[in-house]
Amino acid sequence: MTDGRATGAHSYYRNTTGDELRSVLTLMGPGGRTVEARCAVESQDEPGGCETPHRSSCGGPDEYVAVAEYAGGGVPDGTAEEAPLLLRSGSDPAPSAAG
Repeated sequence: MTDGRATGAHSYYRNTTGDELRSVLTLMGPGGRTVEARCAVESQDEPGGCETPHRSSCGGPDEYVAVAEYAGGGVPDGTAEEAPLLLRSGSDPAPSAAG
């Protein structure tokens, strides 16, 4: 998501597992710039979301890529690294004006 001055990432996931899920949303931009958000997604019929903080844009939208990862909960120490990965999804760069 960009408004011309700031860029951020947003993901939605409908969690029907019956358990809370953990989400990590990473936005990677030009020059090695990375912003990450960690979110909990409750089990409910409506989609839950995760959003990175918006930062000043550096380059065009086609220079950014976002990756969302959703993992199961219920891990004793609560770390997402030990939870089973359920979904990993990445964005495609925005199409250029040339096609």
